[in-house]
Amino acid sequence: MDFFSVLTLIGGLALFLYGMQVMGDGLAKVSGGKLEQILENLTSSKWKAVLLGMCVTAVIQSSSATTVMVVGFVNSGIMKLTQVVGIIMGANIGTTITSWILSLAGLQSSNFFISLLKPASFSPILAMIGIILLTFTKSSRKKDVGSILLGFAVLMFGMETMSGAVKPLADVPEFTGLLLKFSNPVAGIVAGAVLTAIIQSSSASVGILQALCLTGAVPYSAAFPIIMGQNIGTCVTALLSAIGANKNAKRAAMIHLYFNLIGTVVFMSVFYLINTAVHFSFMAQMATPATIAITHSIFNITATVVWYPFSNLLVKLACLTIRDTEEKPVSTDDQEFLILESRFLEKPAFAVEQGRNAARHMEQDSRKALRIALDLVHNYTEEGARRVQEMESKVDRYEDELGTYLVKLNNKDLSERDSHSVSMMLHCIGDFERISDHAVNIMESAQELYEKKLSFSMQARNELQVLISVVDRIVDTAYTIFDKKDLNLVNDVEPLEEVVDELSKELKRRHINRLRSGECTIEMGFILTDLLTSLERIADHCSNISVCVTQVRENLYDTHSHLESIKNESDENYIGRLDDFRMEYVLP
Repeated sequence: MDFFSVLTLIGGLALFLYGMQVMGDGLAKVSGGKLEQILENLTSSKWKAVLLGMCVTAVIQSSSATTVMVVGFVNSGIMKLTQVVGIIMGANIGTTITSWILSLAGLQSSNFFISLLKPASFSPILAMIGIILLTFTKSSRKKDVGSILLGFAVLMFGMETMSGAVKPLADVPEFTGLLLKFSNPVAGIVAGAVLTAIIQSSSASVGILQALCLTGAVPYSAAFPIIMGQNIGTCVTALLSAIGANKNAKRAAMIHLYFNLIGTVVFMSVFYLINTAVHFSFMAQMATPATIAITHSIFNITATVVWYPFSNLLVKLACLTIRDTEEKPVSTDDQEFLILESRFLEKPAFAVEQGRNAARHMEQDSRKALRIALDLVHNYTEEGARRVQEMESKVDRYEDELGTYLVKLNNKDLSERDSHSVSMMLHCIGDFERISDHAVNIMESAQELYEKKLSFSMQARNELQVLISVVDRIVDTAYTIFDKKDLNLVNDVEPLEEVVDELSKELKRRHINRLRSGECTIEMGFILTDLLTSLERIADHCSNISVCVTQVRENLYDTHSHLESIKNESDENYIGRLDDFRMEYVLP
């Protein structure tokens, strides 16, 4: 094997790993985070967890990625430790799908239809379809499908390149002698574990082994322990991910390690014990891609079946390894923010969904703060004032942490839909935060009234209540638009905002009339002005939210011109809704 053959081997390996990465990313994008959501929500029974773990891993083509997600779920409190065992077992079975696909490379037949099943035959067709979808279609989903097809074709081309580069090694005595050394179980396990730990993918390391098997120089006695070692090496990714996580997340990573480590030891002990007695004839035969896939599947299925009844023992063993110590308990508020797990950023589609959940929490808290604050205007309590302050602080924290999370997420390779969602959230969370600030301003005005023993006249109270009703309506409408992406409600926001402005001006005019007649004081006027200003600003922020959702969907970001076009052009719908709201919200 000369220098250029080594370069070809390295290039083939690079293409193989890159193709696997592109295919996995494309599959993750097409799933849109839904697979991870299913994992999060549907793990009520262990068998269901096994099936889910298997299916999700088969789709995203990486048991390591699934396990890292599980570590993130446990660390954020979304999932309990007892729920992860089945998912980890299923992930190990799901990862064998890749080896079965790659085993098709070993098909040998003169039959035309069987030859078509060889990846070398159909991958060029997939590559052509993939490049057409990537180049000539505008749909982000079709482009993602194109990435999957192209990634698979590159993966298979890389494997063919590797196989061709190492084929001459079959006639090199040193190479065959080296492979025979791996017939020693310990040496084979170590080699498989180290290789998998380095590239952090058991699917990829099994694929490399299958490529070597195509030389016809790898005896099954050497391939078998290498496969066992690969199952141990794949645990490294989860163990690295657990660094810095809480104890239960570290235990989840340890469950993955123990499942594979103990399963490997038991499986190999039984296998070699039986082999000593009956001397399996196939051990001296050359391994093929198909026998690699069969062995990989048999081990993981057997380990799952054997371990399933004793899954709680894995949890106990992990708890004995990572013992409980006195830790500062996580508060309920802090627990909410753990959904913004940095580990989820490795699966951007799911991270976007977690960002949406956090934005909904932020939206709900700002809404609660406003409702309590508005109620305090007429019914002030110290408890209510304290709750408004607490919620405003929480919303501030959401703006900081969610904003940072979304900026990191925006640098990832996102689908068009997810990119729109991130842009919309980045624009809107500032408005949610400002609405909570105005809720505090309203609370402070109510507090001033209470402490100075002042109160509005009955007429002023009734007028103010009409304005509050409109503001309550526009806030509900804007938040529904953000949460449900219901663009049918967009046409209500600007007319409502205009009504708020008109009512505010009228309330100020009426206050001046009462002031002139001696029915009100200047001090009450200052408080009323502060309240009206806060209510107007809240309506403005609701308008911002509505415009942002609309424009992000349409890839337009000139907010000022958008509002001008609505208010200044002869929009019959706008004028009609404005007249409707004017009639609905009339001052007494």
